[in-house]
This record gives sequence, C-alpha cells and structure tokens, in this order.
Amino acid sequence: MAQDSIRQMALNARKAGLLLNALSNDRRNQALLAMGESIERNLPQIIAANKRDLQNAERANLNAPMLSRLRFDENKAARVIAGLAALATLPDPLGHVQYANELADGLRLYRVSCPIGVIGVIFESRPDALVQISSLCLKSGNAVLLKGGREAIETNQALFQAIAEGTAKAGLPDGWCHLLQSREDVASMLQQDDAIDLIIPRGSNSFVHHIMKTSSIPVLGHSEGICHVYVDQAADVAQAVNITVDSKAQNLSVCNAAETLLVHREIAPIFLPAVAQALRDKGIVLRGCPETRKFINCEAATEDDWHTEYLDAILSIKVVADIDEGISHINTYGSRHTDAILSQDAASIERFMTFVDSADVFANCSTRFADGFMYGFGAEVGIATGKIHARGPMGLEGLCTYKYKLYGQGHTMEALNAGAFMLTHRSIPDVDGV
Repeated sequence: MAQDSIRQMALNARKAGLLLNALSNDRRNQALLAMGESIERNLPQIIAANKRDLQNAERANLNAPMLSRLRFDENKAARVIAGLAALATLPDPLGHVQYANELADGLRLYRVSCPIGVIGVIFESRPDALVQISSLCLKSGNAVLLKGGREAIETNQALFQAIAEGTAKAGLPDGWCHLLQSREDVASMLQQDDAIDLIIPRGSNSFVHHIMKTSSIPVLGHSEGICHVYVDQAADVAQAVNITVDSKAQNLSVCNAAETLLVHREIAPIFLPAVAQALRDKGIVLRGCPETRKFINCEAATEDDWHTEYLDAILSIKVVADIDEGISHINTYGSRHTDAILSQDAASIERFMTFVDSADVFANCSTRFADGFMYGFGAEVGIATGKIHARGPMGLEGLCTYKYKLYGQGHTMEALNAGAFMLTHRSIPDVDGV
C-alpha cells in the first residue's frame, strides 16, 4: 500500500475517532453486537480463509504451538462472539469523573475519562486478537489501525471485512478501523505522528525496541512473556506440582505460560522428581542447571535458556539457594510479565510480591490467570510490560486517558487578581450533569 494511502488512512481514522467518541455507550454496544452477528454470518468465508493460512503455514513448517495460535475455527469464533457480547455489558469507560473540584464560586473543574484517539496496533499471527483489539477500541471510543502477522493475512482480511460490514450497519463512522497489509505499511504508519496518538506493538523485546527507536509516536510495548514459577521451601508439594504443570502445559502458545521454573534448594529433592514426571507426562522437555540435574535426568540448560520465551513444550529449571536468589533471577532475566510464588509461608509470599518487579505477581495460582478476560476486563489489547500509562492486561481503562473540563460564569484572571472573587478549592460531592 502506498505511503500516501497510509497517510490518508490515518487522517480518516482521526476524523472517525472524533465522531466515535461522541457516540453514546448504547450505540457502541449495539455495534459490538453487530460485529458478532456479522462474524457469525460470514463464518464460512472466514474459516475457508483460515484454512488457506494454515495450509501455507504448514508448508512453511510453522511449529504446532504457532499453528494453534493461527487456527480460527468454530470454537474460537464462538468464544470471540461471546466475548463481544460480554464486552457490551461492561460499564462505559468514557465520561467517568475522576476528580471534581470547585476552584471558586461558580468555577467548577472536572477530570473526565476520554479516548486516547487513534491507536496503531501491531500484533502476532492470532486472528482472534484482531477481534479483541478492534472491539476494545470501539468500546473505548478509539479509532484503530491494525497490522497482524503475515501468516494470518487471509483470515485477518476476512475478519476485518466482517467487522467493517457489521459496524457500518450499526452506524459507526466510516474509517474508524483499518487493516494494514505489509511491513511497508507499518513503516509508513510509524511516521504519522500528527494523526496517530499511540502505537502498541506486541512481540519480542527486540521488536518492541525497534518500534520505539523508529517512531516519534508514543509507544506502549507489550513484550514477550518470560514467566517464572518459584517453588519456595514452604510449598505444598502436591499443589505446587499441579500449579506448575498448569502454568506450563495448559496452553504452550500463550505469553502467560511459564518458561522457567525456580526451585528452592531445600525442597528440590522432593519436588523435582515429582514435577518432572508430571511435566513429561504432558510432553514437556526439561532443561536444567547443574544442580537440577543432580535430582532429575534432563538436558543441560544454557545461559540462553534463561532469556528465552519458548512458546513450546520446553521448560528450563534452576535450583536457587533461597527466595532472594529466586527474586534476583526473575528481575534479571524476566520480561516483567507474570511471575508466581508457590508457598505456604505468608512472609515469603509478601517478600516475593513486594520485590518481584513484574506487571503481574501471583501467589499459589497458575500464571495462566494473567489475562484481561480473567481479570474481568472483557478482553485485552495485550499485556503491557512497561510501567507508564498502563501495566499488565490492558483493557478498556488502559485505552482511555482524561481531559480537564472547566465550567465558569464569566470568570477572568484579572478579576481574580483584583480580588473580585476568591479561590475556594472545595471538593464537589455531586458530579451529576457533567
């Protein structure tokens, strides 16, 4: 697509976003339901397109977890349609009064939630992500430019056409959602700093950093998931085995799957043989540090393993001397995504929760719960691993900013300086009618 086409696309999105922001919550909810109805109506064409993408991916020797991400069948369609209906039931994220203050008699200040504006999202070859991202942007009043992985190009196109058809029938402004096709399109999008307000890239650390260096548009990175499970010396062994297996093996191809298991030295002789058998029963290949290999037979782990998001049936294991070594390992090698402690000791749990510097920190539960739907957000744009603006599963709130609205009655600074009125700075308890 030519650069001038991307330019026009971004400008159209800017205009459409202003109109979308003005629509009522009911109108936006009706459009979400219309999206679901259109996907259901066009499902035969969408599934046919997905089969073509899968055939191409198999010819390209894409691994099984990646093929699982790419697949969009009746079951995934049912889940995304149900997700759209659930999103429509959530409260309106816009127009929420966060702060209300009377500056002076008759001079009222409000801080009110509003859309960010135009958002560019670059995501992996997971077609259901296209529906989730576009629907969250719609609900939050944002226009969006989408670029999915090339392996899902035909599925994404079919889904996008269904979304465009459904939302047009629901009366949404033309141009609120666009689909980019190529890397060249992305490069052009990154130059539209006067029309696009935020770029959200999902992928590896190197990819996110590349986007940050390439564009002057603010970037909110959703980086890889190098997630850890730390098994404390005070863990319940049976419970810890169950949670560890779920964290790793329940779904290999997701960013909240565990990639490294850290085990306290005192519990390693009991825990490691038990968890190794349970993981092998799920087809997981184990790689361990030298101390780990004293307790179980497994491949040798290298320094690279601690840095790796496998998204595959591989788990690296390290025995640590104590909880502080475990925390240090996580803060050194982790991606600040999701990390869990398994322990029955309250002091150890709180130490872990305090000192692990990640967006999601769990105790005695699977890392797989790091998810916008699980958190009650309806869905998510992704898991933000930075600390600015949004962190963790990024749902509707993360897609909103705020503006200050000041209502006066002829107030001027000259009159204030002349003593015609005084500043009061009183909280306004009743914010109705803002």
